[in-house]
Amino acid sequence: MADLRISTRNSRFQLLEALTRNRNHRLRERRFVVQGVRPISQAIEHGWTILTVIHDAERSLSPWAREVLQQAPETIAMSPALLAELADKDEGATEIIAVVAMPDDELSRIPVPQDFLGMVFDRPTQPGNIGSILRSMDALGGHGLIVSGHAADPYDPKSVRASTGSLFATPVIRTASGGPVFDWVHQVRAQGTPLTLVATDEHGDVDVWDYDFTQPSLVLIGNETTGLARGWRDAADVMVRVPMSGSASSLNASNAATLMLYEAARQRATSA
Repeated sequence: MADLRISTRNSRFQLLEALTRNRNHRLRERRFVVQGVRPISQAIEHGWTILTVIHDAERSLSPWAREVLQQAPETIAMSPALLAELADKDEGATEIIAVVAMPDDELSRIPVPQDFLGMVFDRPTQPGNIGSILRSMDALGGHGLIVSGHAADPYDPKSVRASTGSLFATPVIRTASGGPVFDWVHQVRAQGTPLTLVATDEHGDVDVWDYDFTQPSLVLIGNETTGLARGWRDAADVMVRVPMSGSASSLNASNAATLMLYEAARQRATSA
């Protein structure tokens, strides 16, 4: 199949650019932009649908890039200046950019084994924190992330980049509110998995290392500024805290999430 060629900021370029800048456009089109060897490779390895691959019209491509192009139903040869603009890079060359289909936000995409370890991120404002948590979940045995409420977009380029490809290995589901999650938790429990909701708060009742993370757990992480909403606090079965010294009153949301995941992985490895 011959390349479509783009050398000016025409309407097609503007539509591609909107995928990187406009979350409503991404949601409407059900597609998003992916950059980098590892993220694109992870998308392919985990069976995500590659819709379009864009490459530098004036560059000799690597064997890896040529192989990716062969798998795409549409390829675009773009001028180097426009490709750099699309990639939002001032320096360095981008070899290819992929446009990937966005999956449905169905909680059924999250597997629920007996050792389930999942996370809810309540109303995050920073897409990079979503990507960082996905990276930690992938590394430390998490099974899925739920992003709840009016929140940053997991498919924002900053989130995709921060996840370093883990977005494609660990399901992330968006819900408008906690209601669908509470229904899902009820269903999981009815099917025989004793899922516990573990809220995180600086004034929690239990130190993180004293909570039994070997049981099926859904950890609740709050908004970076205001913490967990009242509905999540009321639904929690236990509130855990990270004891801290010094003048800091709390940790960055992604750091707190990683700490919880690491403690869960440590306990589970010890008890195995």
